[in-house]
Amino acid sequence: MQEYIFSYGTLQKEQTQLTLFGRTLVGSADILKGYKSVVIEITDEAFLSTGEQKQQLIAVVSDDKDDFIPGTALEITSEELIQADKYEPDGYSRVKVMLGSGKEAWIYVQLDANT
Repeated sequence: MQEYIFSYGTLQKEQTQLTLFGRTLVGSADILKGYKSVVIEITDEAFLSTGEQKQQLIAVVSDDKDDFIPGTALEITSEELIQADKYEPDGYSRVKVMLGSGKEAWIYVQLDANT
């Protein structure tokens, strides 16, 4: 079954896609309204061992209705979604949202900005 995942970070990288899924994903530019991205420091050693940087973006719900995050709506399978879950570092949670294009997509967010 086809799913969409909205990437605003490392999953947009071709090399990350090839490493995780064995292929380059099909995607289109999109936006996520009502959220903003903030920088957090990753301490998850499994994630850092993939060569990613300690400083990463994470989406948080914004109080400003005009905030949005630009990114890419990537087409993935249900199996690939599970692979993406395993890749994302501790502190990220997956939720379903409606993108600016009207597509329903999964995103990785920080549910509580104070964590």
